[in-house]
Amino acid sequence: MYPFNASSVRLLSTIKCSNRVMTMCPVKRIDVEMTPSNRSSTWDSRSLFSTQNRFASSAISGQAPEAKQSSDSQDQTSTITIAGSTYTRDDCTNVPGSIAAAASRRIHHLPTNPVGIFRRLVEKHFRTCHTNVFRTFDDIHPVVTPKANFDTLLFPSDHPSRGPSDTYYVNRDLILRTHSSAHQAQLLAQGNTDFLLTADVYRRDEIDRSHYPAFHQMEGVRTFARDELPPLPPLSLGPSIELIDETSAGSSKNPIQSVHTKEESALVAADLKRTLNGMLLDIFGPLLGVGKESVGGPSQLKIRWVDAYFPFTAPSYEVEVWYQGKWLEVLGSGVTRQEILDGAGHSDRVGWAFGLGIERLAMVLFRIPDIRLFWSGDDRFLSQFEEGKVTEFKAYSKYPACYKDVSFWLPSAIRDDKSAKSTFVENDFMEIVRDEAGDLVEDVAMVDEFTNPTTNRTSRCYRINYRSMDRNLTNDEINVLHRAIEKRAEVDLGVEVR
Repeated sequence: MYPFNASSVRLLSTIKCSNRVMTMCPVKRIDVEMTPSNRSSTWDSRSLFSTQNRFASSAISGQAPEAKQSSDSQDQTSTITIAGSTYTRDDCTNVPGSIAAAASRRIHHLPTNPVGIFRRLVEKHFRTCHTNVFRTFDDIHPVVTPKANFDTLLFPSDHPSRGPSDTYYVNRDLILRTHSSAHQAQLLAQGNTDFLLTADVYRRDEIDRSHYPAFHQMEGVRTFARDELPPLPPLSLGPSIELIDETSAGSSKNPIQSVHTKEESALVAADLKRTLNGMLLDIFGPLLGVGKESVGGPSQLKIRWVDAYFPFTAPSYEVEVWYQGKWLEVLGSGVTRQEILDGAGHSDRVGWAFGLGIERLAMVLFRIPDIRLFWSGDDRFLSQFEEGKVTEFKAYSKYPACYKDVSFWLPSAIRDDKSAKSTFVENDFMEIVRDEAGDLVEDVAMVDEFTNPTTNRTSRCYRINYRSMDRNLTNDEINVLHRAIEKRAEVDLGVEVR
């Protein structure tokens, strides 16, 4: 899912950018109340048809959009290279070098990295239980257009996720995808009616043990010809699943689409639930020892379906699994909005889609305490895992942490007839910390904020917790990093360090 807070959301406005109109740069901040139209919106919650190998891993379109070939003669200050393709920077570029480098890591291809292990487990299930149905894609370039990332998925034009405070802009025309669904319309338009897609995705976000600016999503899409949609047999769960269905499809809370009949929507939703219940039993059942009561396992896997909202499905659902004494949110899903299928040339079809965050689930299944570990090259981490098997992570020596505080006055507010809020955006500060210190920072938290009643200036104090996953850090090197962060914050953000 894509988390947003109800406060300090940026309003997007149209501005002139190098004699071209652009709609991506926020010009003011307002406080708004989140509604279903602007709240969470992506799964968390980034070819031609082949009957001989529909499940073969494939790539679409050989090159990234509008990429220029790399050249040693290029001015590296005016270009940026991402996953082998080079692009021209402009005043909208906000991709730091560390993020550009992450795009070439492709850790979801590593067979002994938990991200790659989880991906292969899901693919194996669909290959085994749905033979010759789903194609898989796992090597699509991460640079996309805002249209592909937002417009084709029916995101409102003023949705906060479009802003540069949340999204990495390669330049005014291109971004790093924020979710795997950015390729859904493209794949459908190329004739892929049933597919699985795994992709590395990128979002500007806070810094802590469960958030990282680069992570992975996996989604599935299936469609059916409307005039051949067969009646499905009664849903048979078998003895191994206890289903708790709290959905209310067709109600005002979770309506069906006006262009669908009740029967169409119900048939598609039933197939979605049947498919995902089977996948979850296959993934979680062995881990929990379902059906092995003699060794302490539960007799059934408890799965709960609840109503949700996503811009690109209706009705929409979230799916949860009872795991270690609490409900674990596993994925988002729903009946695909017909506008998406129509736009991809499939007005004669209906379908469903689901999406999940790989790291979020892998952290739970493999008992991994810090999301940075997925990106570690340390053999003490990687040697613990083997292909096709979920193994509990055994912590190796934890190096000591060192925290340092930075306090600063926020820049002066931009005043107009409606607001007088500071131009400071917290994600910009988080990006500076990441850019200067990389994975040596475990988390960043605001620990104090106050406003001077005389000057009306606001001060914030952020605590930066430094800790390497691989080695001891010296106080001297931490001081160098901390001073660099303070200096960058003053220069780039206009704050006044106290």
